[in-house]
Amino acid sequence: MARNTIPWASPHYWGNEERYVLDALKSSWISGGAYVDQLERDFARYCDSPHVAVTSNGTTALHLAFLALDLRAGDEVIVPGFGFMAAANVALNMGAKPVFSEVDRATWCTTAKDIERCLSPKTKAIVPIHTYGNVCDMKPIMELSADCGVTVVEDAAEAIGSKYNGQMAGTIAPLGVYSFHATKTITTGEGGAVATRSAEWLERMRLFRSHGMASRRYWHEVAGHNFRLTNMQAAIGCGQLEKVDLISAERHRVYSTYRRHLEDAPGISLQHYHDSVEPVVWAIAAELDAESFPQGRDGVMDQLKLMGIETRPGFYSADTMPHLYGAMELPVCSRLSQQVISFPSSPNLSDEEIEYVCHSLHTCRK
Repeated sequence: MARNTIPWASPHYWGNEERYVLDALKSSWISGGAYVDQLERDFARYCDSPHVAVTSNGTTALHLAFLALDLRAGDEVIVPGFGFMAAANVALNMGAKPVFSEVDRATWCTTAKDIERCLSPKTKAIVPIHTYGNVCDMKPIMELSADCGVTVVEDAAEAIGSKYNGQMAGTIAPLGVYSFHATKTITTGEGGAVATRSAEWLERMRLFRSHGMASRRYWHEVAGHNFRLTNMQAAIGCGQLEKVDLISAERHRVYSTYRRHLEDAPGISLQHYHDSVEPVVWAIAAELDAESFPQGRDGVMDQLKLMGIETRPGFYSADTMPHLYGAMELPVCSRLSQQVISFPSSPNLSDEEIEYVCHSLHTCRK
């Protein structure tokens, strides 16, 4: 049957976004303004974090977190070899060295055991990535952090709303970062945030966020950046955050519907979530077995595209990009990189659309 393409993700507005943006526009405060302050307060309350600093995007949020830690050239940052590479790239741009850990075969997240193998006297930070809305097993990671004296920065860009033992992802470690990109659970178009328990780190991040200026205009305390979020973007975020419970519920519906149709299907392995994790799944993804899908993951993606379904591959693993990260062997990361496929995951997908995606995938099995 003919149908429009089902996009991998699409923005959706749930209530007051347009009204708040127009209010910000009419106020003449289109850069900084009241909605920026409100978003920081509301998001801190939602995460149950003492302090939040919003930023221009999730990558600058990571950059601010590293600046709070005084990351310097020659320092090492441990990051998973499978996941979005923002933390690794920021570290490189700061003159530091990303050191890549393996990930768990089922959850696709790094573990304390993986991280411990990568520790060295130069390690300055550990950055577990909560991939696709899963949450790394944080208790042993935090215990390892306490033992070795290395600070953990949670990359919760994809895990807004996910919980680990009842605690929000991004608030378990001393620093946690989030993304408000257009595809994320809460969006401001572009945008991000850092959560922290430290008032000292908060002030340091605010200083670097706005050109290194504090009490005196045009007087630079440090060589800062411009990582500010605009008032109009924050207005969108405030409208989105008002409906976060509804958005999360719809994401649960989408994930549950996919799970019902794919969980026991031969050749298809959905990402695993431990009992300690209450995920708000950002992207529904599965690993395809080569025997059931001999055309390969990319071949399946091409077939689904012809059926009007947009998909995305799993992240390229660090070991597949030696031109940037150096030579290494990460067999689990590499396998996931080749075999993981991510399906349309927007919270406004209909059950009929999800069923069509699943049925189409089943027809690709040999």
